[in-house]
Amino acid sequence: MPVKVPFLRLPHAGDLAVPAYATTGAAGLDLRAALPEGEALVLAPGERAAVPTGIALALPDGHEGQVRPRSGLALRHGVTCHNAPGTIDSDYRGEITVILINLGQAPVTIRRGERIAQLVIQPCVKAALEERRELSPSPRGTGGFGSSGMS
Repeated sequence: MPVKVPFLRLPHAGDLAVPAYATTGAAGLDLRAALPEGEALVLAPGERAAVPTGIALALPDGHEGQVRPRSGLALRHGVTCHNAPGTIDSDYRGEITVILINLGQAPVTIRRGERIAQLVIQPCVKAALEERRELSPSPRGTGGFGSSGMS
C-alpha cells in the first residue's frame, strides 16, 4: 500500500510534471530540474551545483526521502548526485534541491524539466544508543576498509 506524502508544487514549477514513477516496478519517483524558463545549467567537468526541483514534501513521521542518481545520466554523461543518497528528513518542509556533480570529461547541459534524480521514500528506524564499556566480539572485529576480503 503506498504511503501518502503531501507535497507542494512551488510557483516556479507550475508547468512541470509532478514527480512520478516511470514504470510500475520503479523504486524512485523522478525529480525534474525546475530551472528558470529559458535558462540552462552547464556543468563543467568537476563542477557541482544545487538544482531546484520545485517541490516540497511533508514526509510522514518514521520515513525519510533518499535522493539518488539517475543511472542514465551517470552512464551517458558522468553526472551523479554528489552526496548520494541525499537524505530528506520528515520534518523538512523546504524545496528539494539536488546536488549534481559532473564527473565526466565534457560539459553537460541540464535543462528545465529534465529528469535529474530519483526520490525513494523509505521507513527510517530510530536508534536508542546505549553506551557500554565494551562491545560484543564479532568475526570481523575492528577490521576496517577492505578487511572483509578482496573479492
